[in-house]
Amino acid sequence: MKLDAILWDYDGTLVNSVPKNIDITKSILSIVAPRLTGENLPKYLHDEDSYHEANHGAKNWQELYVDYYGLTHDEMIIAGSLWAEHQEKNKTEVALFDGIKTVVDKFSLLPHGICSQNSQNNIRRVLKSNGIDTPFKAIVGYDDVSNGNQKPHAFGGIKCVESIFGHTDSELLMYIGDHEADTKFARNLEMTLGGKTKVIAVAAGYSRSEPELWESQPDYTAHTVEDLLSIIGKYA
Repeated sequence: MKLDAILWDYDGTLVNSVPKNIDITKSILSIVAPRLTGENLPKYLHDEDSYHEANHGAKNWQELYVDYYGLTHDEMIIAGSLWAEHQEKNKTEVALFDGIKTVVDKFSLLPHGICSQNSQNNIRRVLKSNGIDTPFKAIVGYDDVSNGNQKPHAFGGIKCVESIFGHTDSELLMYIGDHEADTKFARNLEMTLGGKTKVIAVAAGYSRSEPELWESQPDYTAHTVEDLLSIIGKYA
């Protein structure tokens, strides 16, 4: 069976956005929870290694903000509502992981989509500036999905597939992401699409995630970006 489409996460999968995300989070904390700034800045925002520890340790962004950064539940909700706006305003550059352009170009005849908690406009701008925007037929960002339907809920995936094909009758999809929630998202998407659709879950281990520790295991782990060429190639 051949792939109908390749779906991607964005942050930590297509791009290394850690420096930008740290900067954005600091800005949001200064508005929502000023007590968590300056000398009281959460340790997980001090450097990239600490950020990775928290980001990959949390089950989702809500848990990240509450359990690792120290926000209250109400502050977390407000912080989430500010995320897309601050992503678009922040000018910190992000870079594609080395080799990602090669992977996208190699499989450019397949439709690609993105299901992300980043801003759609921000994603489109980065894809275009790197010359890989054409294969991406649908982008579903944080601002396109209500708070209760964010990943790992399947809603964004359904919306992405419908935007690509105009229907949800696909037989084989692949979803690539760097977080355990992305594997759960792939499983939820498969379940929601129904019995005839298979969604292959691929973990982006090259972004310093540790899929071997996840409770929800992916079908494949790409330890390097180059691994994606052979993984996708099995089904392309």
